[in-house]
Amino acid sequence: MNLFQRIIKRLFDVFCSLVGMLLLSPLFLYIYIRLRMQGDGPVMFEQERVGYKGKPFNILKYRTMRVGSDENEEPNLATKDDARLTPFGRFLRERHLDELPQLWNVFVGDMSFVGPRPERKFFIDKIMQHNTDYDYVYLMRPGLTSPASVYNGYTDTMEKMLIRLDMDLEYLQKRSLWLDIKIIFITVYYILKGKKI
Repeated sequence: MNLFQRIIKRLFDVFCSLVGMLLLSPLFLYIYIRLRMQGDGPVMFEQERVGYKGKPFNILKYRTMRVGSDENEEPNLATKDDARLTPFGRFLRERHLDELPQLWNVFVGDMSFVGPRPERKFFIDKIMQHNTDYDYVYLMRPGLTSPASVYNGYTDTMEKMLIRLDMDLEYLQKRSLWLDIKIIFITVYYILKGKKI
């Protein structure tokens, strides 16, 4: 992407994330009330990820797991059928509704609509033991979706993480406004169709 395209991409992120938060505010409120009614902990979940230019930021999600599920000394990857998920949390995660708060991350510039999914430093260090090219990922803002999210599916193994890295690096080489729009439409289509991504 040249400078002009990157500016347009950022303006698109700001405008669409703001409109999205406004239009989806009733859904935000409904999910908030449902999680609050569970009475078993906070509604929101924050986790440090590494983003643009290697800078850490806190990614926002609705809490889908039981309180204390992430207190292990060594982080582990969540799976689709993770036993730590609450029933409503499983519903949110299957439909990617737990990621709605990331519209705020997009609005403030931590993330973009399209870009590599941000990862925890613990797993980045493990990935770099296999492929040191991960540094190139820092040239892009992390995203809500990406070609790897659409075509590689849920990343719950190191093998899939390495495939995702290869796809992220390919996206870096080919990215354009047109490709971003295509990925957004494919993502929305898959979610509405019920395909697990």
